[in-house]
Amino acid sequence: MVTSILVVPDISCEHCERTVKSALGKLAGVAQVEVSIPQKLVTVTYDTSRVGVDALKAALAEEEYPVAAVR
Repeated sequence: MVTSILVVPDISCEHCERTVKSALGKLAGVAQVEVSIPQKLVTVTYDTSRVGVDALKAALAEEEYPVAAVR
């Protein structure tokens, strides 16, 4: 398992948080998703043998929450 922190500038409310958690939670290999609305950060713990950062970014882009950076 690996943990990545995604910077998602468009997160602004609890609706955003629910949408992000739902989009990422559907991906095979994603174990945990935490969202910090004030910091606009999404912390994702996932299995790199099943899903990668590009898939995480693509899932969020589909929901119109583009990732600005990965830490």
